Formats: sequence, C-alpha cells, structure tokens
Amino acid sequence: MIVASDLMGTLTTGSPFLGLVDWVKHNQSKVRANLYMAAIMPSYVLAKNGLIDWQAWGQKLMVNSLAYIKDANPEKLAQASEWVVEHDFWKKRRTDVVERLVKHREQGAKVYIASSVVEPFIEPFARRIGAQTIGTPVEIVNGRVKMVGELMANEKKIEQVLSRLGVDRVDVAYGDTILDIPLLVHADHPVAVYPDAKLKIYALNKGWEIIGDTPKIG
Repeated sequence: MIVASDLMGTLTTGSPFLGLVDWVKHNQSKVRANLYMAAIMPSYVLAKNGLIDWQAWGQKLMVNSLAYIKDANPEKLAQASEWVVEHDFWKKRRTDVVERLVKHREQGAKVYIASSVVEPFIEPFARRIGAQTIGTPVEIVNGRVKMVGELMANEKKIEQVLSRLGVDRVDVAYGDTILDIPLLVHADHPVAVYPDAKLKIYALNKGWEIIGDTPKIG
C-alpha cells in the first residue's frame, strides 16, 4: 500500500519562510530577520486580499528565503531545516492528519510526503512520522542554497511520485488545495484535507472524503 501526502496546509499550517526567519533571528542576525519580515509585508497584504495568488506567493517566498542562510554548508542547512520543523512545522502540525499517516505506516503502508517544499525542510518532519520524502531538491553553490530544477508542484509533483515509485497510481493521497488535484486524482482513495474553496467544491462533486473545514487565508 502506498500513501502520498502534501505537506503545507495538509500536514501543517506552518510556513517555511517564517520558520527560516525565526532561525535567522536566533542564529544569525535579529536585525536581518526583522528586515526580512518588513520587506514581505506589502506583498503579504496583496496575497491575503486575493490580489495576487496566495499559493504562488508562498512558493516564491520559500525559494527566495533560501538566500537567508549565509555562508551555507551541509551542516548549517541541516541545522536550519531542523529548526524550521521543530519550531514551526511540527508545532503547527494537523494532529488528526498526521495520526492517520502514522496509522497507515503502522499498518504496513509506505508513506511519502510529496511537496513543492525543498527537501531539506521536509526531511525532519518525515522522520518524525516514519515517512519518506519527495520534494524540491536543492544544492549548495559558493555558500548559497539554491533550488535544483523546477518546484515539485502541480503535475510535476505527481509525475515525480509515480516515476520514483514505479507505479501508475497510489492507494491513498492527501491534499489541501486545487493544486493537489493532479496528485489526488491518481489515488484510489483521495482525501481533501482542510480544503480551499475550489478543492472543496471539486471534492464534493467527486464524492471524495473531506477532513476539516476550509481555512481562512492568512
């Protein structure tokens, strides 16, 4: 049995950006952390009010924030990633959904967290629930963390899941936004988790299982 789950919004309400800024605040520079927060406020207001796409804004923010890890090396990236999960993702985890994934694993399923989030930020979360990771790969070049290739989002995510696992479908999939539909439609049992408005309508029309209510943006 193969179970695939999105991360952001599905397993946690945390933020890669906020988690990394918190790491900068405590490990590099409080001043820089405050400047990073101030710099994103105008675009945050636009995204919160629907004037720019919330999901696309959040993904771009994550990618840009990788530059916040100054003089990066594998050890520093691992430290920052653990901090992001421990102090943000895990604190804000959706316990009900996480428990379902743990139960799947205990019953013998292979559980994968498939997300557009960069893989180092997913791995500490995956270890906590005994899952494996399929995310956006990164590399360190001249002391900077950079994304390798494209974000593992939308169709790219399910393409990577199916090709890496060597299957045509998965048994169960969990997702929270309309962007997760390519993943969900390739599951024998799709589950819409705290779905956004568009996914909720789609899931209701398809008769999919729904967990939780549609959250407010921001």
